[in-house]
Amino acid sequence: MRPALRAGLAALLLAGAVTGAYVTGRVDAQRALVTPDEINTVEVSQRALPAVVRIDARLRKEVLQPGDDPVETGSGFFYKKNLIVTNYHVIQYQESVSVTLYNGRRVMARVEGIDPGIDIAILRVTGVTAPRTLAFGRSAALTPGQKLITIGTPLRIQNFVGVGNFSVAASARDLPRNDQLGQEIGQYLVSTNNIQGGNSGGPLLDSRGAVVGVADSNAAPNGFVPGVIGIAIPGDLVRQSLDDLEKIGVPQRGTLGATLVDLDTLDPALRQLAGLSSSEGALVDEVPAGTAGARAGLRGSLRNSRGQLLAPLGDVIVSVDGQRVRDSFDVTRLVATKRPGQIVNLRLWRNKKPVDVKVTLLKRTLQ
Repeated sequence: MRPALRAGLAALLLAGAVTGAYVTGRVDAQRALVTPDEINTVEVSQRALPAVVRIDARLRKEVLQPGDDPVETGSGFFYKKNLIVTNYHVIQYQESVSVTLYNGRRVMARVEGIDPGIDIAILRVTGVTAPRTLAFGRSAALTPGQKLITIGTPLRIQNFVGVGNFSVAASARDLPRNDQLGQEIGQYLVSTNNIQGGNSGGPLLDSRGAVVGVADSNAAPNGFVPGVIGIAIPGDLVRQSLDDLEKIGVPQRGTLGATLVDLDTLDPALRQLAGLSSSEGALVDEVPAGTAGARAGLRGSLRNSRGQLLAPLGDVIVSVDGQRVRDSFDVTRLVATKRPGQIVNLRLWRNKKPVDVKVTLLKRTLQ
């Protein structure tokens, strides 16, 4: 083919491509919402926005370091006409809390209930009624690839809508946190939603507009790289907690009431004296009277005046309901899946031999 002819054909093809792009662009511009998915995203977002709020917690002076921002900003949403759910870490050190509605109106709020075990808190507002409330769906029914919509205040930008997909329910062990909160969360929801500072406490919505999770944090390879993987608390767990907090004042997940020590933190000589060949397990340290563990006869450990553990050691929990445990992390989360009145079966290492103990879990009470 001659060069001039090749050039002419290329020009013709380019003109066609440009013309096609122009026509497509014009059609798109005339119809802002083209696909059913776009329409669904906009409809869900517009319905939910009035229920989502910005939360500003003014921090107590004693927790501030030089240069710290005195205000912690997060998100939340109305689930009842005057009750808002958010993350506990947003209001943990609050001196006062204000809530800004989607239309910019700002009102004061007070902390109504807290559940540090899953990093959830309830706020109550007065003088204003929820413009809209959000209902919970079933997080257990989520399917990998399913669309999720986040609404919140990332980087203090209110009414921010983001879209992603549910990826997987991941063990809390694989998503470590350093704030000592969420100790009773067994699994987190992991999604492609970009959850940033300020999103905390906001809703994750499915395509029906139901809350299937509460935004909690993000995952990053290190502290220098912004996290782009969204981490959320399963909505089923949050809904159960809210019901407990409203009716009883404290969450009712299972607990032994005993303090535990990771076996791999012990002096190897102590483990050897106890006849332990593995570092997997959780040592029972203190067993307060009246707790479920005390009533089941769990044996705690002895310490000297300097707080050092002494031989013989107390009970070592090696499995819960037939599942081997690596440390106190596993024990706490497995027991927390149960409710008061239910029985948990513990396999213990006691006096250099295995012992099985049944523990009937008790109702938690306000301290």
